[in-house]
Amino acid sequence: MAIIELLLRRTARLLLTVLLITTIVFVTVRVIPGDPALTIAGMEATEQQVSAIRARLGTDQPLGVQYVSWLRASLRFDFGTSYFSNERVIDLILQRFPLTAMLALLSFALALTLAIPIGVVAAVKRWTLWDGLGLLFAQVGMAIPGFWLAIMLLLLFSVQLGWLPLFGADTPLHWVLPVIALATERAAVLVRFVRSSMTEELDKEYVLAAEAKGFPVWRVVLRHALRNALLPVITVAGIQFGYLLGGAVIIEQVFSLPGLGRLFLSAIHGRDFPLIQGGVVFIAVVFSVINFLADVLYAVINPRIRVG
Repeated sequence: MAIIELLLRRTARLLLTVLLITTIVFVTVRVIPGDPALTIAGMEATEQQVSAIRARLGTDQPLGVQYVSWLRASLRFDFGTSYFSNERVIDLILQRFPLTAMLALLSFALALTLAIPIGVVAAVKRWTLWDGLGLLFAQVGMAIPGFWLAIMLLLLFSVQLGWLPLFGADTPLHWVLPVIALATERAAVLVRFVRSSMTEELDKEYVLAAEAKGFPVWRVVLRHALRNALLPVITVAGIQFGYLLGGAVIIEQVFSLPGLGRLFLSAIHGRDFPLIQGGVVFIAVVFSVINFLADVLYAVINPRIRVG
């Protein structure tokens, strides 16, 4: 019953979050200065031509009518048609989303691969050189902006050394630098959580009792303490994966990857309202669903929640 109640609460929160996001996106896009009809028509267009474009786009209707229409269509994932390409927004998003998702997944895998060992070693070797190096990685990784790191990696390994290709996503080598640039900050954040959670577990009585019985330290750490320490990290990891999707927008622009990032930036530059709205809502929904699944996974594998 505890899990069912948790699922109901999380589902209600997910729906409310999506509703708030759609509302905020709709209002924000329309308070930005500028008129998309003027952008489409051009500077030399007559008032009649601009008015005709506004009527075709529906921007001449009251905001309330526009909002109801937009909300009803969004529930069906029908975000309208792009002002400039005349293609369905959802089709444009789904064409680019696989690349962005792959970049986020690879970065997430690298972030976990780095964060878990570094966090565990830092917790086990508290207040030693290893702990200091782990905390240094965490501090530096969080302090360096992802786009700056991406540019530095590009200049060093592609321009100066010539070891890796500059732009594109045609070969596995094209993915190396974007994945490193995107994963570093998330790995730094996760290192701190893994270390903190692991430190708390190592101070508990069952770990001290196992060590007193003569069990090898690393056996106690890996088989018992680590398993419990990773439980609270699951929710944090889900949030970090959502951030990876947002960070991919900038990284894709730096490395000229044809993903959602470049699509959304071109939409913002051209004031393509349907594409901007659809893109932000799509990413927000994916972000919310990932957090929802992380909460559900945490509830399923945590025996304290199952017991209620």
